[in-house]
Amino acid sequence: MANSRKSKSDDLLERVAAALAPVVPAGGSILLGLSGGVDSVVLLHLLRELAPRHSWKLSALHVHHGISPRADEWAAFCERLCAQLGVPLQVEYVDIAPLRDMGIEAAARKLRHAALASQSADFIALAHHQDDQAETLLLQLLRGAGVKGAAAMPALKLRHQAPVLLRPLLDISRTELLIHAQQNCLLWVEDESNADDSYPRNFLRHRVLPLLEQRFPAYRGTLARSAHHFAEAGELLDELAQQDAHSLLSPMYEGGAGEQGELVLEIARLQSLSHARAKNLLRWFVHQHGALMPENSRLDEMLRQLCTARADARICVTWEGWEARCYRGRVHIGRVLPVPDASLCVSWCGEEKIDLPQLGGVLHFERCTGEGLSLQRLQTAPVTIRLRHGEERLRPDATRPLRSLKYLFQEHDIPPWQRERWPLVYCGETLVAVPGVSMECTYRAGATEPGVMPKW
Repeated sequence: MANSRKSKSDDLLERVAAALAPVVPAGGSILLGLSGGVDSVVLLHLLRELAPRHSWKLSALHVHHGISPRADEWAAFCERLCAQLGVPLQVEYVDIAPLRDMGIEAAARKLRHAALASQSADFIALAHHQDDQAETLLLQLLRGAGVKGAAAMPALKLRHQAPVLLRPLLDISRTELLIHAQQNCLLWVEDESNADDSYPRNFLRHRVLPLLEQRFPAYRGTLARSAHHFAEAGELLDELAQQDAHSLLSPMYEGGAGEQGELVLEIARLQSLSHARAKNLLRWFVHQHGALMPENSRLDEMLRQLCTARADARICVTWEGWEARCYRGRVHIGRVLPVPDASLCVSWCGEEKIDLPQLGGVLHFERCTGEGLSLQRLQTAPVTIRLRHGEERLRPDATRPLRSLKYLFQEHDIPPWQRERWPLVYCGETLVAVPGVSMECTYRAGATEPGVMPKW
């Protein structure tokens, strides 16, 4: 009997190793999302055994939502468990109250993922398993999700400027994990809310899926395959969107969003696509900006307005803190930002960058030679960052007349809604730079002179 238990335990360990070893390099850091439930406890023990073998740096994070009256007990349990195993643990306290309108489950999930994404690890390991995948797929279908939603949870998810998400248990059932925990005498905590079938996921878990299993005992693997098929279809749709985007997207340089450029969508060419193909491209375009995906009806309305509007129409479609606007036949996606304080005045004292969250960005000052603003000239008076008030002018070229800021913005295709929060660099009372647009010629650095280039 002992040999049988050891064999099953080793099998589970090797399956997790096979899922992670090709992805996580030696020396890579893995942060485990540890709830204290049986799933994450099993994964913690497995990773604790695998980490020395592969030279991984293992740590854990417990998110304390404060929803359950036993939340403090769960945090204390995780602390004791990690201390016994020698795994560093961080407990993150979050406040769910401001997000309760989303629903408790959605709010807790959003805060949990935000806490995990803010960590400095290379990889984040989550203990979602095959049953979770089946439940997620069914929930998404019942919500009317499209191909991407029906793909459920990926085993590996790359994210921009955030740790890679790993789910090494997606091919392992809840029953297998429970058997492993019992055979290895592991301890865990039980969330009493898991028994409350008023939650949609618990209703599926306790009422629908047991009935489904009677007729389709292999439903977990079958639904997992379906999720995989949906994921492949989603990849094909992304590839089609990228092919369309190759000719339909227009990066705006030096006047759009600085040297890197802002990705904008040409409406005229978008109008030339079929409805389904145009919608697919628009959905991909929204995703490229890191925006939350609008509901299907909102996306349809956005596409309708864009494809039927006059060339000079001022379109603005908003959803969940994001907005889509139109200017000169191009679509721009961005966050909805509050109206900035017109009296803004921030001093620059030589920093490499200044965070300006009220304007929605970061102003960088890159040191250079023979270009940009002359550091020597900037020492003649205090340098400050201000906003537009009207009638601002500067002279980009000594052989040409003064140019109004309005003219420069129009010349460089800066949309009107961006102009009111575009940072302006002053030396004393002289406007010396409009980052990404123009500079005052009398303040430019000489051929061999140290300079600084403001970039927004």
